[in-house]
Amino acid sequence: MTRVWFLPLLLVVGGSAVATTLFLDSSPGAAAALLVVFVVLAGVNSPLIFPRSIGALEAQRRSAADGRPIVYWRPGCPYCMRLRVRLGRTARQAYWVNIWRDPAGAAVVRAVNGGNETVPTVVVAGQPHTNPDPEWAREHLFPSA
Repeated sequence: MTRVWFLPLLLVVGGSAVATTLFLDSSPGAAAALLVVFVVLAGVNSPLIFPRSIGALEAQRRSAADGRPIVYWRPGCPYCMRLRVRLGRTARQAYWVNIWRDPAGAAVVRAVNGGNETVPTVVVAGQPHTNPDPEWAREHLFPSA
């Protein structure tokens, strides 16, 4: 849990320190703008913008029942962010597994990627796709969307 929030917290604290320095140097506009940038960066790197994560075993069970894809991801991953943003609202139709929170999810990703924790790894009907192109993912994962 701590590892998930370390980067966002570091961005907010660091941005606050720099913004305070700018504010004390009589640059309140620059301080406010910089603080907004750091807060946005913290939000982007936090798990908040991703659909709620579930455990790998639960995701596999649900996917077997309804055929929806599983996306293995981790906070701070720019490729995961790109996939999440490009999928838009349809991203909530997939099961998202945070590999930093779920050791079983990390094990699945290592098993299909030669020991590496390469994310995003998308599993559709038992077939893993490592770092798929977001356009491909949107077309093949949710064709009716």
